[in-house]
Amino acid sequence: MTKTPARFIALFALGALAACGRGESEVGEFKNDWVGNEIKVEALSDPKVEGVTCHLSHFDRGFWDRVAKGNWFEDPSNASIACRQTGPIVIGDIDMGKDGEEVFSQRISLVFKSMAVRRIYDQKNDTLIYVAFSRRPVEGSAKMAISTIALYGQDVTRQEAE
Repeated sequence: MTKTPARFIALFALGALAACGRGESEVGEFKNDWVGNEIKVEALSDPKVEGVTCHLSHFDRGFWDRVAKGNWFEDPSNASIACRQTGPIVIGDIDMGKDGEEVFSQRISLVFKSMAVRRIYDQKNDTLIYVAFSRRPVEGSAKMAISTIALYGQDVTRQEAE
């Protein structure tokens, strides 16, 4: 029995779908309806700021929701973020510009859409700002979430660039 191209495409699509949104940093997940949609929670460490952990929650569409809506390869852009000090803060060589730098990115569609977290340092208020947002190359999304960590009065070590 030979495999038809349609069957091969379906198997490839299911494999790609299963790989979307899977992260080693997942700390929680739960179903929020009867069609299998889930809320996933991931713990993210900032690679240049030790002692800070961000928890990002996002929606992961289930199989039956994908079948019903016909959009197999995309999850909604909704996300929420909360960042806290979880140890001694050691700040490495971070971008001090107004646009900050991306510290995390994950695809939420097969090709174009991704969810990202960007860190911005507010020097005047001595605060780290983390913004979770979705990105599309053509049409941006207005859905975002923000969390801050005030460094005022904290014992913060700042490492100089080498």
